[in-house]
Amino acid sequence: MRDIDAIAALQDPVRRRLYEYVAAQGREVGRNEAAEAVGVARTLAAHHLDKLTEAGLLESGSRRLTGRSGPGAGRPAKVYTRARVERSVSLPARDYRTAAELLAEAAEEAGLDAGLCAAARRRGEALRGSAAPCADLAEAMEVLAARGYEPHLEGTGSDQVAEGSESPEGPDGPEREGGAVASVVRMRNCPFHAVAERFPPLVCGMNLALLEGLLGADGPVRARMDARPGECCVVVEASKNNNH
Repeated sequence: MRDIDAIAALQDPVRRRLYEYVAAQGREVGRNEAAEAVGVARTLAAHHLDKLTEAGLLESGSRRLTGRSGPGAGRPAKVYTRARVERSVSLPARDYRTAAELLAEAAEEAGLDAGLCAAARRRGEALRGSAAPCADLAEAMEVLAARGYEPHLEGTGSDQVAEGSESPEGPDGPEREGGAVASVVRMRNCPFHAVAERFPPLVCGMNLALLEGLLGADGPVRARMDARPGECCVVVEASKNNNH
């Protein structure tokens, strides 16, 4: 019942907006920033952020937001990030995760990777229906957001990469022109995270095939594997062979 109590904490509209903002940033967020983002007073934001932390939906810590250290750097500020624990509610109780893990284990032992990927690609195509392949990264992001992947654009016109990570290199990495990194869509959430942790090659390959079918394998955008800790194993970029 703890998951029900946690999710019930989002019933308050201000609290829900604060949670959605912190979750969307993919980094630590201070009280002032969160309050300004949702248009409420700092004291009210602090109250709701702490309630979200008590409910287990956010994690909190403290650090100096000035970027300085030592005397005169100011007191550490409280910061928040989305909690890593997964919450779900099913009434009556269901256990789809165990079923998914058993099926994944059986598929891996039987060497059914190719068959699973083929089925995933067909499912992606079925989800896309009669729609044409995604025309650009903006449209791809809309499709991915609707499926819960939480996409965000990275490397827009400059050497902009996530803090603490290296720029992708090699034939499958973003192309550079004049020191610029081509835009790539990364995803903060993997909808199959629980199963992917136990069976990464199988489930990540399935995920890639699903997105190839969903976005259109031969269209203006392409999905490719580029795993990074804490994010989805697949990225989306403009197709290098795009003649559209």
